[in-house]
Amino acid sequence: MITTILAAAGAAAPDANPYGLQAALREGGLISQTVFGILVLMSVVSFYILFSKLFEQQKIIGQGKRVRQAFWSSNNLREGSAKLDKNSAYKQIVDDGLAAQEQHSKLTDPVEAHDWLHGSLARSEAAINSKLGGGLAFLATVGSVSPFIGLFGTVIGIYRALVKIGASGQASIDKVAGPVGEALIMTALGLVVAVPAVLSYNWLQRRNKSISEDLSAFSNDVLGFLASNGAVRPSMASGAKPVPAKPVTTTTTAGQTGGVPRAN
Repeated sequence: MITTILAAAGAAAPDANPYGLQAALREGGLISQTVFGILVLMSVVSFYILFSKLFEQQKIIGQGKRVRQAFWSSNNLREGSAKLDKNSAYKQIVDDGLAAQEQHSKLTDPVEAHDWLHGSLARSEAAINSKLGGGLAFLATVGSVSPFIGLFGTVIGIYRALVKIGASGQASIDKVAGPVGEALIMTALGLVVAVPAVLSYNWLQRRNKSISEDLSAFSNDVLGFLASNGAVRPSMASGAKPVPAKPVTTTTTAGQTGGVPRAN
């Protein structure tokens, strides 16, 4: 199919550059066209991952700003959770913390409340970070592999140039210019695909690290709120005075000496 398209393009433009990309792919045959197709596909997928991850990261960053503005001014965690977006990463952490608190009161084996809550919040945080990291492995793979795929096309082009020299018996420029040009094009394409993939991977990783730090701080604040029955909460960035938590009773698991505070 690619050969037919290139042939038609060559027939429609007889004065086109005989050493351009179309001519190189047409003369390179199936191997060069396959290498070119793989590199183009890698580039398209890499940019798709880049923009989709940027959108996902920016969404969580926006959620974090809303958390700092309104969440901690609520009476309790459930009220604060209702203010967050339905699919918010921060809402997931709060809901998982509240669920872990309820589950702790049903445990039959003695487990320290702090350890149980901390483990549940850590699992929730790890799940969010894992989702944020999805697709980055592909970018790393493209950045590592695409130069070698382009190099493979380079080797094939040089080999064809040597074959033409051997068949003609003389190293004239018209015999080697096409294959060598094809080889250089494949090398350049490999680098063009690899460099944006590597830069995107490093940039997205750095942004993920920043988001992970914010999530970890929020998770620690939630843990402090749950463990202190609402007495411990972060200072309000907006200057609003926090609403005191309603006094609640402490429940304990049967047969245990300690219990976990219940926050509404």
